[in-house]
Amino acid sequence: MLKPEKSFVLSVNGGSSSIKFALFDTGTSLHRVLRGRIERIGMPAAMFTVQGPNRADVFSRPVSAPDHTAAVGVLMDWIEGQIASGALAAIGHRVVHGGPAYWEAQRITPTMIEALHQLSPFDPEHLPEEILLSEAFHRRFPDVPQIACFDTAFHHDLPRVARLLTIPRRYDAQGVRRYGFHGLSCAYLMEELARLEGPHPRRDG
Repeated sequence: MLKPEKSFVLSVNGGSSSIKFALFDTGTSLHRVLRGRIERIGMPAAMFTVQGPNRADVFSRPVSAPDHTAAVGVLMDWIEGQIASGALAAIGHRVVHGGPAYWEAQRITPTMIEALHQLSPFDPEHLPEEILLSEAFHRRFPDVPQIACFDTAFHHDLPRVARLLTIPRRYDAQGVRRYGFHGLSCAYLMEELARLEGPHPRRDG
């Protein structure tokens, strides 16, 4: 078990057949202490892999994960064995799609979940599982705040012409537009470029 006096933030990225996660110490600055994944959900030989600073925290083992509900149970049981009761301060979720109404990182509410259910046809491979994850964590940790970070946030401010190009206006009225995805990765890359090269990178030919 990790130090009981610490508090932690759990980051979760649910995919169509995997759950990736990382646990961060909330000390003076966020510090990742563990990361892992459950892969091949719904297929034979699902694997649960964890990497951490200690030998006991590094393993890869088969698990029974016939669906995401079972995989979430495996993950939550393991997390509860790693941290003290009440040490989980927050859970952050990557959410692939927030539609036109949700793009800023914010606390997950019943109203948001209802809206995300309505958006599921836009990404039936990922969004239903991401909703299931948040609902399962809420049942196990009802007092822990959960935050949605939307993958469409980075491209939210696309110029109107870029959002609508080639899309009939009648579809736009129904919510079909160019949203831009993988935005969290784009934001991370921009932050790393600024950190490594400064706000005004060199232009060497």
